[in-house]
Amino acid sequence: MTNILPAVRSLKDFEKLTHSPYKALVLLDIHIGHLESHMKTMHAHGFKVFIHLDLIKGLAVSTEALEFIHQKFKPYGIITTRGKMISKAKSLGLKTILRVFLIDSSSVGRSIELIRQSGPDYIEVLPGTVPKMIHFFSHVQNVDVIAGGLIETTQEVEHAIQAGAKFVTTSKTDLWFK
Repeated sequence: MTNILPAVRSLKDFEKLTHSPYKALVLLDIHIGHLESHMKTMHAHGFKVFIHLDLIKGLAVSTEALEFIHQKFKPYGIITTRGKMISKAKSLGLKTILRVFLIDSSSVGRSIELIRQSGPDYIEVLPGTVPKMIHFFSHVQNVDVIAGGLIETTQEVEHAIQAGAKFVTTSKTDLWFK
């Protein structure tokens, strides 16, 4: 599916993508000690890598850490829940994805304010199985939306795209090739 943005948790998962049409991915749950080798491998295969800053084990999320990651590992972009990190990443020329968790009307309001303050390239709406909120952000708030979280079926991917999502992130490898 062309609208999938694979969320990779291991090199074993990444290997499934090496002979696929995909050229971009999200790197999740990685230990800082493995980041260099993973990034070298992914870059060698021509992938644009979004590193999920909040999920790097062994590295505190800070602007200094972001500068280090940018200089040393050259990601295409980052994902984070922190507006301050989005602003810093944009100043470094990185593509940005702001991850927002929509659990109630209060979290929607906070998310709108965070989007206005930080100006991410995309927002990732979690859970991604709520077409109403995907539509709200993509059409009413006019922000490019990535749907993520709890996406387990082809039908859920299709519903998210129909609601206005540009991409769907999923670590379910069987959905990457449907």
